[in-house]
Amino acid sequence: MLTLIPDSQRRTLDELLERLDFSVGERLSKQSAFWIMLTLSGVIAVAGIVADSTATVIGAMIVAPLSTPILGVGLGIVTARGRLILSSVTYVLIGVVLVTALGVVMSQLLPNPTSVLSNSQVLGRTSPTLVDLLAAIATGLVGAIAITRRDVGDVLPGVAIAISLVPPLGVVGVCLGSGAPSLALGAFVLFASNVVAMIITATIVMTIGRYGREAAELAVQAGAGPQRPRARAYVVLAIALVVVAIPMVANSLSSLWTRQVSTATDQWLAEAGYDSAEVTDVSWSGDSVTVSVLAPQELPPIEDLQNTVDDLVPWNPDVVVVHTVGGRLSPE
Repeated sequence: MLTLIPDSQRRTLDELLERLDFSVGERLSKQSAFWIMLTLSGVIAVAGIVADSTATVIGAMIVAPLSTPILGVGLGIVTARGRLILSSVTYVLIGVVLVTALGVVMSQLLPNPTSVLSNSQVLGRTSPTLVDLLAAIATGLVGAIAITRRDVGDVLPGVAIAISLVPPLGVVGVCLGSGAPSLALGAFVLFASNVVAMIITATIVMTIGRYGREAAELAVQAGAGPQRPRARAYVVLAIALVVVAIPMVANSLSSLWTRQVSTATDQWLAEAGYDSAEVTDVSWSGDSVTVSVLAPQELPPIEDLQNTVDDLVPWNPDVVVVHTVGGRLSPE
């Protein structure tokens, strides 16, 4: 029978506390290692974002230690250790400020700060969708299982790459320093969704792993009486999940409608015999959608496209077609 955490491979509560609680064991050594590695990973991430280097950004993901206090929050919730929750949240918040500040400073050193906003490292992290949330949940489950089992610890570098904590914060800083707060907000939503997903999955896995029961038994043995996980923490997690999910749902719908409008425009052009025309961009602004079309001749009446879009999008946006006369040339 498959077991999520076999007893033979299950780490004890003391082992988890040694890994996730910076006040247990060599406290100063753990804290210095965390801040040094977080600072260096932040510098690497921001440098990779500015240089549009995927390999560099992946390197920052691997060395970033931010998942340690995030998992610590989950352990604190399951074992009803308020001090562990508070200290772990504090490490995360200070880490957010640190990496964001590094991004802001680095963006000010660029000759043209706004030029970085169009590279793939920024654009890929400023419009998170539900797919990103699903990936974060799956990755969080892997990370929580890996930290609680002795036999699957080798997957943790892969978890660090997949969950992507520091790079979104670097994008937040770069976007703020470049005068693009809306893009910074999108990147922060991605980071927040990853954090919330990791805490929720850690809480679930550690509950299944009976760490709450072990903590209660140890408390009884110490004469302190059993402690129950705080219901308030679960409420906060639920609210946080809803808050980060709302913009991700909006982005998912926007992406879906963009593809549908683009496809409808292609069909509109094809039905009118404009085979050489192509859709170059679809963008949304308030109650209107702007479709950019590259074509060598006059376009068909826009009313037909408007009627099709009204059928696709529930709130019936006004369709604006920007026509660029011309075509693409291919080398012979």
